[in-house]
Amino acid sequence: MTDKQFNEITVLQDTCEKFDEITLKLNWEMLRNRKNDVNEDFFHYEEDQLVGFLATYYFGEKVEICGMVHPNFRRKGIFSSLLNEALNSLSSVKTILLNAPKASASAKEFIRHQKNCSYSFSEYQMVWKNQEVKEYTPIVKFKKAELVDFAFISNLDVVCFGFENSDAQKYNQRILNEPNRHIYIIEVNNEKIGKMSLLRENNESWIFGFAILPEYQGKGYGKNALLQIIQKEHEIGNEIHLEVALENSNAKKLYIDCGFRQYNTQDYYKMNK
Repeated sequence: MTDKQFNEITVLQDTCEKFDEITLKLNWEMLRNRKNDVNEDFFHYEEDQLVGFLATYYFGEKVEICGMVHPNFRRKGIFSSLLNEALNSLSSVKTILLNAPKASASAKEFIRHQKNCSYSFSEYQMVWKNQEVKEYTPIVKFKKAELVDFAFISNLDVVCFGFENSDAQKYNQRILNEPNRHIYIIEVNNEKIGKMSLLRENNESWIFGFAILPEYQGKGYGKNALLQIIQKEHEIGNEIHLEVALENSNAKKLYIDCGFRQYNTQDYYKMNK
């Protein structure tokens, strides 16, 4: 993807978000690390202006889709055309998920007319900012993940997030090579008990893939690890963001206890190709 296209997507995203009063989930860390030999992004121009954009994001044999159309060019079939183009490009995919901000009226209207689309789950987006960090004594340690940790990281995604093993391996092979992402192993007494990845951009720190092995959950290790990261990112002046599935009530409670608040909800719909 070219710098010109990045700028065009940013302008279109800003326009759509302001008009609809929503937050789109465009996974910018993945857009920036696209491979040139794979077509994962789809564009629609009107007189050299980008008015429609749709992206596909692969997580092994699962793909997530997110897109947008300029408010002045809606109801012209642009999004449907982009979606059909994207669906026709997919191969070796078991699950297709269409991502839509819960607050988007236009997304709800589009999905209402899709016969091959059914609600799957929702995801909360949460933020920590402008407050004191809760007191803690560091009882866990962090170390940067290395290739030797690959199997452990992938297994955590299987055990804690329900990934298929092959999907977990493909996903982690990709993110281990992302230059802006920091992946950490969480340890207690030199034992690996969990992991977390961190992405920093635009004075924001995003936490992804935070997981603790089931046998170590409920002992305060997860909260301790989270508070340490909050303290570190707060000291450099960043807001801290994360996402949690609606049905994961234990994780949401932990995040609220640490000072996070919900500010947005993303809905996901399963599509039949």
